[in-house]
Amino acid sequence: METEQAQMPRDENGDPILEIRDLTKRFGATLALNNVSLTLGRNEVLALLGDNGAGKSTLIKCLSGVHEPDEGQIFVDGDEVHITSPMQARSLGVETVYQDLALFDNLDVVGNFYAGREPTTPGWLGNWGWVKDKDMIREADELMSRLEINLPGADVETGLMSGGQRQAVASARAMAFGRKIVILDEPTSALGARESRNVLRLIQDAPGHGVSVIVISHNLEHIMQVADRAVVLRQGNVVGEAEPNQENHERLVSMIVGGADEPEVDEPSEAPDEDSTNDG
Repeated sequence: METEQAQMPRDENGDPILEIRDLTKRFGATLALNNVSLTLGRNEVLALLGDNGAGKSTLIKCLSGVHEPDEGQIFVDGDEVHITSPMQARSLGVETVYQDLALFDNLDVVGNFYAGREPTTPGWLGNWGWVKDKDMIREADELMSRLEINLPGADVETGLMSGGQRQAVASARAMAFGRKIVILDEPTSALGARESRNVLRLIQDAPGHGVSVIVISHNLEHIMQVADRAVVLRQGNVVGEAEPNQENHERLVSMIVGGADEPEVDEPSEAPDEDSTNDG
């Protein structure tokens, strides 16, 4: 897939925007992540692959502040960080879009974009001031135009939109506020071909706006269109990485399912229900 917009080159020789070192997460006796280490380059789209229960959802929840890892280190922009809440993750420039999208169906596009982050004028004696409605509408329109997202109207409730339009709204919101890193969990799941193309274009264009992306998907064809590199998790372990292309297709599938030619990994207990149900 090609776009007309020039892409910022991935900085392969510089420091990564994100580095994870020996991250471990347990749920009781269950080992969900086992010394996971990986990097995300600047202006890179990184695919995170693996079967259900591989640990993908647990990993991104550690990065987005839902879970705190038991061991290991996380570095953002070269600085070690301890992400203890989604609000803190957002303050570091990390935005996550889960499969359920977390949109308010009764709000329009602008309302969903700025929910909980509405810009306000200074209030009297430090109190809350007026919400800048016109600024929010203008900025949302500018972003939609820049990302070439076609919606029925800024005042239409998102609950009345198609699945692809809803996904585009959630992804665009993450692109707008994710100053450094955007994490997308199965962004094309259950979408049609046309809607998937639009979402994939948003992912591919993100590095051109200085945003690095981690994308989780079971669809290898989509991954090969947008990702620079793919890291494979299995049973809570990183089992390998490769450039996602046709030449490496069988190799990636083998790593995902545990082919005979792949190295053995330590087998933790069965992943917890929370991770298995969401770790698509």
